[in-house]
Amino acid sequence: KINLPVIRQYVDYLVNEQNVKNIFVNGTTGEGLSLSIQERKQLAEEWMCQGKDKLDHVIIHVGALNLPECQELARHAAAIGADGIAVIAPFFFKPTNKDELVAFLQKVASEAPEVPFYYYHIPPLTGVKVRVEELLDGIKAQIPTFQGVKFSDTDLLDLAQCIHKNETGEFEFLYGVDEQLLSALAVGANGAVGSTYNYLGRQTNLMLQAFAKPDFALAQQYQFLTGEFLNFVIKLGFGVAQTKAVMTSVSGIPMGPPRLPLVAASSEFIIKAKAKLDSIVWPNGD
Repeated sequence: KINLPVIRQYVDYLVNEQNVKNIFVNGTTGEGLSLSIQERKQLAEEWMCQGKDKLDHVIIHVGALNLPECQELARHAAAIGADGIAVIAPFFFKPTNKDELVAFLQKVASEAPEVPFYYYHIPPLTGVKVRVEELLDGIKAQIPTFQGVKFSDTDLLDLAQCIHKNETGEFEFLYGVDEQLLSALAVGANGAVGSTYNYLGRQTNLMLQAFAKPDFALAQQYQFLTGEFLNFVIKLGFGVAQTKAVMTSVSGIPMGPPRLPLVAASSEFIIKAKAKLDSIVWPNGD
């Protein structure tokens, strides 16, 4: 069951300990697609409430398998003052081309006509392979609130072509594959949304600062060490349940078990992952 009372502590931890002030609610890590509509609304409200005057942006994921629920969640997000909404492509009955996908997205975005709209591109989970480069052509005419993309795919050619087309800088590309963030920054991504930033946000912010300087050697060090940890835990079996376990271990905030069909991380995983993370020496001396 959802645990609303810890969100105040969670917000303070992200802001004070990880220097993270932008939140993506009800996405993959938050198991948004495993929650009821009512649960998703409660969570969105609590993040907005607890984040007031502490967080810079709260983007709420409103994607679902059916259009009416997406529209209901979009209206709700607008009503509670969300800074943005995002939508994943439906993944049972899938859009098979750009026109079908844009038609669906437009029907959701139009329910929140004042709220910036993001497409959440995650083909490894949805199976929807429409390239974002193609999606962008003429999208502003159909979705005036279109703000950008949460790009959770390893296809850096597609991402680079999107950024190349985005000469005026009107769109934002938030990268979602944490172990490749530096590569995405190099081709022009201008933000990131990912699970590791819950507990490695401070180190990732230092990587962003190094990249901006530019101090590429330092930025590489941070990326390589993040990759070393992720490479280790992926071999053990790393998913949402394991992410919750790592976050609980690092933050001390009880993230709880996942909802079935996911099952909780094993105690063996938790011990090994914590030992690995504790063994990493970051460039700032941590």
